[in-house]
Amino acid sequence: MPALRLVLGDQLSHKLSALEAVSVDDVVLMAEVNEVLPEVIHHKKKIAFIYSSMRHFAAELIKKGVDVEYVQCEYSGKFKNLADVVSCYLDKTGFDEIVLTEPGDYKVLDNLKDTAKKHNIRLNVLSDTRFISDQDEFREWAKGKKNLVMENWYRAMRKKTGLLMDGSRPVGGKWNYDRENRKPPGSGMNVKPPKKFRPDKITLAVMASVEKYFTGNFGELKPFWFAVTARQARQSLDHFISNHLPYFGDYQDAMLEGEAFLHHSVISHYMNCGLLDPLEVCVEAEQAWYRNKAPLNAVEGFIRQIIGWREYIRGVYWLYMPNYREMNYFDARRPLPDFYWTGETKMNCISNVVNMTRRHAYSHHIQRLMVTGNFANLAGIDVQAVSNWYLGVYADAHEWVELPNTLGMALYADGGLVGTKPYISTGNYIKRMSNYCDNCSYDPGKRVGDSACPFTTLYWDYLIRHQDKLEDNHRMAISYRNLNRLSEVEVKQIRGQAKKILDSL
Repeated sequence: MPALRLVLGDQLSHKLSALEAVSVDDVVLMAEVNEVLPEVIHHKKKIAFIYSSMRHFAAELIKKGVDVEYVQCEYSGKFKNLADVVSCYLDKTGFDEIVLTEPGDYKVLDNLKDTAKKHNIRLNVLSDTRFISDQDEFREWAKGKKNLVMENWYRAMRKKTGLLMDGSRPVGGKWNYDRENRKPPGSGMNVKPPKKFRPDKITLAVMASVEKYFTGNFGELKPFWFAVTARQARQSLDHFISNHLPYFGDYQDAMLEGEAFLHHSVISHYMNCGLLDPLEVCVEAEQAWYRNKAPLNAVEGFIRQIIGWREYIRGVYWLYMPNYREMNYFDARRPLPDFYWTGETKMNCISNVVNMTRRHAYSHHIQRLMVTGNFANLAGIDVQAVSNWYLGVYADAHEWVELPNTLGMALYADGGLVGTKPYISTGNYIKRMSNYCDNCSYDPGKRVGDSACPFTTLYWDYLIRHQDKLEDNHRMAISYRNLNRLSEVEVKQIRGQAKKILDSL
């Protein structure tokens, strides 16, 4: 019986469950369509990366003898989403079922269910075996727990995979080396760039289409150097393991003006679209430790981000959707400031991160959490607007991974389902972990006055504004003890300074 098999832009793996039993009568359908809300403005480089990777993958399938129907962006304007493409295709041809690997977006799955029902055809949704855990496993683990502590999940995944394990115990005697992974950037750091690739004919054609059809989108398309095939992505992984993994642990939280990548892997977008298998990535990192090519704190920290945090975040997304997207614990409604698009602000840290994002469709996790995310949380920026911004501007952003990281971790808008406390800080944290403050108009040590750092002012104002919701959080106890030491005059000055900052946005 022929099946219509769907392959989405973040499912570019020959091990994909939807492709496992493909027959000569089946058709694989791929389409370059926007699957998210119209208010999400995607980075030009992100669009080019996904579409070029899709076209390369489709060519590989065709070479293997698979019948592929492919809709390029030049011809997809009449379709709102993949469900529209599927519906149009079903009107013309006959199939017994639609086969799909679990998508990474709740709305995509919902739309496809409606389409299958409309056409009275079976929708066979298969588990995404590229992940180490599945949705049922996470639900079972979460059942009855008041707090879903990531560390506990991570340890369960270590035991399940055997990564960095000595029998039932972690190698080195400790599960987590995070305390060793917080060094500020060293002076004179000599950092090699990530592995870069020259665009081929397919990529150049995609880039031309992006320039034509997405002219007004955010971001710089050129230079384009991303990997667009599994072979290239593997070369990027090898480059990271050899050149950066030994230093990744020490400096994974560091930020340096003019350095976009430092010792980060810059492979999350390859894993998230299927070009790299996450477990294979972890095994390669583990082998680097066994071969004495990288220290344990670096390897453990890197593996924790993948089998711990990445798997955990996916579990949270599917556990709480669709209501999760609407959560707004602090009722944050302020419009997103223009400088999230332009980078035009006297706050040097935000200017650096936004301009880096414009150039590369990338910034690393601390820049996202403690610079752009921190400010958005402190300023009470609209949760949906911030989430849409993150979803659009980063090459690795798909809703299952972006939404809990933004709404939950960066903004605390879920009230503590993901983070046990808001990840907020004054400008002093940024000064400690970067050199951004060296060339800034503001002083991170000042709360009030013309040179006061907006992060520092808004931090204290945030504590005051949300005291009723946060004061009883034991992880905020020190912050509120310090707040309660301030005089009424100091509190009034902070509130007045904060109002000026927020009104100026």
